[in-house]
Amino acid sequence: MKSLWFFDDVNLFKILCPHKFKAYKSNHDFDAYKKKDYIYFQEDAANKVYLIEKGKVKIGYYSEAGDEVVKAILIRGELFGETAILGETKREEFAQSIDNNTSICPVGVETMHDLMQNNKTFSFKIYKVIGFRLRKLERRLQLLLFKDAKTRLLEFLDELCTDYGYDCQKTGDKVIHHPYTQKDIASLIGTSRSTLNVLLNELKAENIIKFKRKEIRIHKNSA
Repeated sequence: MKSLWFFDDVNLFKILCPHKFKAYKSNHDFDAYKKKDYIYFQEDAANKVYLIEKGKVKIGYYSEAGDEVVKAILIRGELFGETAILGETKREEFAQSIDNNTSICPVGVETMHDLMQNNKTFSFKIYKVIGFRLRKLERRLQLLLFKDAKTRLLEFLDELCTDYGYDCQKTGDKVIHHPYTQKDIASLIGTSRSTLNVLLNELKAENIIKFKRKEIRIHKNSA
């Protein structure tokens, strides 16, 4: 199964952005955000869908205790706010830029419905990616509730392997080139950056992985 946040390696921005279509091009603009800027907050009106031209966006919510829960960190080419397509009227999450040069393509829900109606294949892809996201979110929440931090990290590494990994023919290792910082990964598995660093070094000492910035190698004998 493909990852929740990707669908068939399709860059949705490239095929969806209204500036590609004559009917919408003249009235279409991009929105720029700096690091920590919010695209929308919980309880905001859900009347747009968003595509990432460049940068990174964090999707999450705040628990009743006021703790931040990160659902996803999305990168260039990805779609968010998509539940508005299904009739959501208020946001149940926030979206925040975590890059200093994030560029977002906002698409009105009515425009999105028009695009989907005119392209049944694309419409199918959108509904399928929504389904994958819901399934993976449920799985991730179960991990946060019932698994320890090391197990959550191992599960996340397995996801990274699916999304970004390839086989090294020379060694047989799985090599992962990914877009996340250690802070991103810590947020996604619900732990602190310092705890993540300890866990990564434990896995390294156990000869399970070798890691450096934006690359993780999973050794053949542990895969």
